[in-house]
Amino acid sequence: MLSIQNLAAKYGASQALFNVDLEVGAGQVVGLIGRNGMGRTTVIKCLFGLLPVVGGTIQFDNQRLNGLASYRIGRMGISLVPEGRQIFPTLSVEENLIATASRSAAHGQWTLERIYKFFPRLQERRQNLGTQLSGGEQQMLAIGRALMTNPRLLVLDEATEGLAPIVRAEIWKVLQELKNEGLSMIVIDKNTKALLRLADYNFILDKGVTVWRGSSPELAARPDLVDRYVGV
Repeated sequence: MLSIQNLAAKYGASQALFNVDLEVGAGQVVGLIGRNGMGRTTVIKCLFGLLPVVGGTIQFDNQRLNGLASYRIGRMGISLVPEGRQIFPTLSVEENLIATASRSAAHGQWTLERIYKFFPRLQERRQNLGTQLSGGEQQMLAIGRALMTNPRLLVLDEATEGLAPIVRAEIWKVLQELKNEGLSMIVIDKNTKALLRLADYNFILDKGVTVWRGSSPELAARPDLVDRYVGV
Protein backbone atom coordinates (compact mmCIF):
# COMPACT_ATOMS: atom_id res chain seq x y z
CA MET A 1 0.00 0.00 0.00
CA LEU A 2 2.66 2.53 1.07
CA SER A 3 6.30 2.41 0.04
CA ILE A 4 8.93 4.91 1.16
CA GLN A 5 12.39 4.34 -0.30
CA ASN A 6 15.67 6.17 0.37
CA LEU A 7 13.82 9.20 1.74
CA ALA A 8 15.86 12.35 2.39
CA ALA A 9 14.64 15.72 3.66
CA LYS A 10 15.99 19.01 5.01
CA TYR A 11 14.92 21.87 7.26
CA GLY A 12 16.60 24.73 5.45
CA ALA A 13 20.28 23.85 5.23
CA SER A 14 20.05 21.20 7.94
CA GLN A 15 19.45 17.67 6.70
CA ALA A 16 17.07 15.69 8.92
CA LEU A 17 16.51 12.50 6.90
CA PHE A 18 19.26 10.72 5.00
CA ASN A 19 18.05 7.26 4.03
CA VAL A 20 14.63 6.20 5.35
CA ASP A 21 12.80 3.10 4.13
CA LEU A 22 9.32 2.14 5.29
CA GLU A 23 6.56 -0.06 3.91
CA VAL A 24 2.96 -0.64 4.97
CA GLY A 25 0.85 -3.46 3.55
CA ALA A 26 -2.93 -3.50 3.29
CA GLY A 27 -4.45 -4.16 6.72
CA GLN A 28 -1.04 -3.93 8.38
CA VAL A 29 -0.09 -1.93 11.47
CA VAL A 30 3.46 -0.58 11.38
CA GLY A 31 5.32 0.92 14.32
CA LEU A 32 7.76 3.76 13.63
CA ILE A 33 10.21 3.66 16.53
CA GLY A 34 13.05 5.88 17.75
CA ARG A 35 14.00 8.58 20.21
CA ASN A 36 12.78 12.15 19.90
CA GLY A 37 14.62 14.03 17.19
CA MET A 38 15.56 10.94 15.18
CA GLY A 39 13.23 11.75 12.27
CA ARG A 40 9.92 10.01 12.92
CA THR A 41 7.70 13.10 12.74
CA THR A 42 9.76 14.42 9.82
CA VAL A 43 8.90 11.26 7.87
CA ILE A 44 5.22 11.96 8.54
CA LYS A 45 5.59 15.56 7.38
CA CYS A 46 7.11 14.32 4.13
CA LEU A 47 4.35 11.75 3.70
CA PHE A 48 1.69 14.45 3.94
CA GLY A 49 3.50 16.96 1.75
CA LEU A 50 4.22 19.30 4.66
CA LEU A 51 7.99 19.17 4.08
CA PRO A 52 9.68 18.93 0.66
CA VAL A 53 11.42 15.68 -0.20
CA VAL A 54 14.97 16.19 -1.46
CA GLY A 55 15.68 12.56 -2.24
CA GLY A 56 13.98 9.20 -2.54
CA THR A 57 10.37 8.31 -3.32
CA ILE A 58 7.03 8.02 -1.55
CA GLN A 59 4.38 5.89 -3.29
CA PHE A 60 0.83 5.09 -2.27
CA ASP A 61 -0.91 2.41 -4.30
CA ASN A 62 1.90 2.77 -6.85
CA GLN A 63 1.19 6.50 -7.26
CA ARG A 64 4.07 8.84 -6.53
CA LEU A 65 3.33 11.36 -3.76
CA ASN A 66 6.49 13.46 -4.09
CA GLY A 67 5.51 17.07 -4.71
CA LEU A 68 1.76 16.59 -4.32
CA ALA A 69 -0.25 19.11 -2.30
CA SER A 70 -1.36 17.96 1.16
CA TYR A 71 -5.07 18.10 0.29
CA ARG A 72 -4.52 15.79 -2.69
CA ILE A 73 -2.66 13.31 -0.49
CA GLY A 74 -5.53 13.41 2.01
CA ARG A 75 -8.07 12.76 -0.73
CA MET A 76 -6.16 9.63 -1.71
CA GLY A 77 -7.15 8.10 1.62
CA ILE A 78 -4.35 8.97 4.05
CA SER A 79 -5.32 10.67 7.32
CA LEU A 80 -3.31 11.98 10.27
CA VAL A 81 -3.90 12.10 14.02
CA PRO A 82 -1.22 14.71 14.76
CA GLU A 83 0.98 15.03 17.78
CA GLY A 84 -0.67 17.37 20.26
CA ARG A 85 -4.13 16.55 18.84
CA GLN A 86 -4.58 20.00 17.23
CA ILE A 87 -8.37 19.99 17.39
CA PHE A 88 -10.25 23.20 16.64
CA PRO A 89 -10.64 24.73 20.13
CA THR A 90 -13.53 27.10 19.36
CA LEU A 91 -15.63 24.51 17.51
CA SER A 92 -17.89 21.99 19.22
CA VAL A 93 -17.15 18.28 19.15
CA GLU A 94 -19.70 17.78 16.41
CA GLU A 95 -18.40 20.72 14.39
CA ASN A 96 -14.85 19.32 14.66
CA LEU A 97 -16.03 16.01 13.27
CA ILE A 98 -18.09 17.48 10.45
CA ALA A 99 -15.45 20.06 9.47
CA THR A 100 -12.99 17.47 8.18
CA ALA A 101 -15.44 14.84 6.91
CA SER A 102 -14.87 13.65 3.36
CA ARG A 103 -17.53 14.33 0.77
CA SER A 104 -18.38 10.64 0.78
CA ALA A 105 -18.62 10.44 4.59
CA ALA A 106 -22.41 10.09 4.50
CA HIS A 107 -22.01 6.90 2.46
CA GLY A 108 -18.67 5.73 3.84
CA GLN A 109 -17.85 3.30 6.59
CA TRP A 110 -17.27 6.09 9.14
CA THR A 111 -20.25 8.35 9.66
CA LEU A 112 -21.05 10.73 12.51
CA GLU A 113 -23.39 8.15 13.99
CA ARG A 114 -20.72 5.46 13.89
CA ILE A 115 -18.12 7.74 15.48
CA TYR A 116 -20.55 8.37 18.35
CA LYS A 117 -21.13 4.65 18.71
CA PHE A 118 -17.38 4.06 18.72
CA PHE A 119 -16.76 6.93 21.17
CA PRO A 120 -19.90 7.31 23.35
CA ARG A 121 -18.18 10.01 25.38
CA LEU A 122 -18.00 12.22 22.29
CA GLN A 123 -21.74 11.92 21.81
CA GLU A 124 -22.27 12.98 25.41
CA ARG A 125 -20.01 15.98 24.83
CA ARG A 126 -21.03 16.74 21.24
CA GLN A 127 -22.08 20.34 21.99
CA ASN A 128 -19.00 21.14 24.09
CA LEU A 129 -16.18 23.21 22.64
CA GLY A 130 -12.76 21.70 22.11
CA THR A 131 -11.37 23.75 24.97
CA GLN A 132 -13.90 22.16 27.36
CA LEU A 133 -12.66 18.60 26.78
CA SER A 134 -10.19 16.61 28.84
CA GLY A 135 -6.96 15.43 27.22
CA GLY A 136 -8.39 11.96 26.69
CA GLU A 137 -11.56 13.34 25.15
CA GLN A 138 -9.52 15.55 22.85
CA GLN A 139 -7.53 12.52 21.71
CA MET A 140 -10.72 10.58 20.99
CA LEU A 141 -11.94 13.58 19.02
CA ALA A 142 -8.69 13.75 17.05
CA ILE A 143 -9.02 10.07 16.14
CA GLY A 144 -12.71 10.45 15.32
CA ARG A 145 -11.98 13.49 13.15
CA ALA A 146 -9.39 11.50 11.19
CA LEU A 147 -11.77 8.54 10.78
CA MET A 148 -14.45 10.86 9.38
CA THR A 149 -12.30 11.17 6.25
CA ASN A 150 -12.80 7.40 5.78
CA PRO A 151 -9.07 6.75 5.41
CA ARG A 152 -7.39 3.70 3.96
CA LEU A 153 -4.22 4.52 5.92
CA LEU A 154 -4.36 6.14 9.36
CA VAL A 155 -1.21 7.74 10.79
CA LEU A 156 -1.01 8.40 14.53
CA ASP A 157 1.80 10.54 15.96
CA GLU A 158 2.11 10.06 19.75
CA ALA A 159 -1.57 9.26 20.26
CA THR A 160 -1.14 8.36 23.95
CA GLU A 161 1.35 11.05 24.98
CA GLY A 162 0.47 12.96 28.13
CA LEU A 163 -2.60 10.88 28.95
CA ALA A 164 -3.45 9.15 32.23
CA PRO A 165 -2.73 5.39 32.28
CA ILE A 166 -6.42 4.43 32.20
CA VAL A 167 -6.99 6.70 29.18
CA ARG A 168 -3.92 5.37 27.41
CA ALA A 169 -5.26 1.85 27.85
CA GLU A 170 -8.55 2.93 26.29
CA ILE A 171 -6.78 4.45 23.28
CA TRP A 172 -4.76 1.26 22.73
CA LYS A 173 -8.02 -0.71 22.87
CA VAL A 174 -9.50 1.58 20.22
CA LEU A 175 -6.47 1.07 17.97
CA GLN A 176 -6.75 -2.69 18.39
CA GLU A 177 -10.39 -2.53 17.32
CA LEU A 178 -9.42 -0.51 14.25
CA LYS A 179 -6.76 -3.09 13.42
CA ASN A 180 -9.31 -5.88 13.79
CA GLU A 181 -11.43 -4.09 11.19
CA GLY A 182 -8.52 -4.19 8.75
CA LEU A 183 -7.50 -0.52 8.81
CA SER A 184 -3.86 0.04 7.87
CA MET A 185 -1.97 2.22 10.34
CA ILE A 186 1.39 3.80 11.07
CA VAL A 187 1.81 4.35 14.81
CA ILE A 188 4.46 6.46 16.53
CA ASP A 189 4.49 6.03 20.30
CA LYS A 190 7.00 6.03 23.14
CA ASN A 191 5.30 3.05 24.83
CA THR A 192 7.23 0.36 23.00
CA LYS A 193 5.69 -2.57 24.89
CA ALA A 194 2.15 -1.54 24.01
CA LEU A 195 3.18 -0.72 20.44
CA LEU A 196 4.70 -4.16 19.93
CA ARG A 197 1.45 -5.78 21.07
CA LEU A 198 -0.41 -3.84 18.37
CA ALA A 199 2.03 -3.62 15.46
CA ASP A 200 2.72 -6.35 12.95
CA TYR A 201 5.99 -4.86 11.75
CA ASN A 202 8.36 -2.14 12.94
CA PHE A 203 10.97 0.25 11.58
CA ILE A 204 13.57 1.86 13.85
CA LEU A 205 14.96 5.29 12.94
CA ASP A 206 18.22 6.70 14.24
CA LYS A 207 19.60 10.06 13.10
CA GLY A 208 17.42 10.09 10.00
CA VAL A 209 18.25 6.57 8.85
CA THR A 210 16.27 3.31 9.01
CA VAL A 211 18.62 1.15 11.07
CA TRP A 212 16.40 -1.88 11.67
CA ARG A 213 13.18 -3.46 10.42
CA GLY A 214 11.36 -6.57 11.50
CA SER A 215 8.27 -8.09 13.05
CA SER A 216 7.10 -7.35 16.58
CA PRO A 217 8.07 -10.83 17.84
CA GLU A 218 11.54 -10.32 16.35
CA LEU A 219 11.94 -6.95 18.05
CA ALA A 220 10.54 -8.24 21.36
CA ALA A 221 13.29 -10.86 21.27
CA ARG A 222 15.93 -8.12 20.87
CA PRO A 223 15.73 -5.95 24.01
CA ASP A 224 19.25 -4.75 23.18
CA LEU A 225 17.87 -2.95 20.14
CA VAL A 226 15.13 -1.27 22.17
CA ASP A 227 17.68 -0.16 24.79
CA ARG A 228 20.07 1.11 22.13
CA TYR A 229 17.66 3.06 19.97
CA VAL A 230 14.75 3.87 22.29
CA GLY A 231 15.98 3.77 25.87
CA VAL A 232 16.92 6.95 27.69
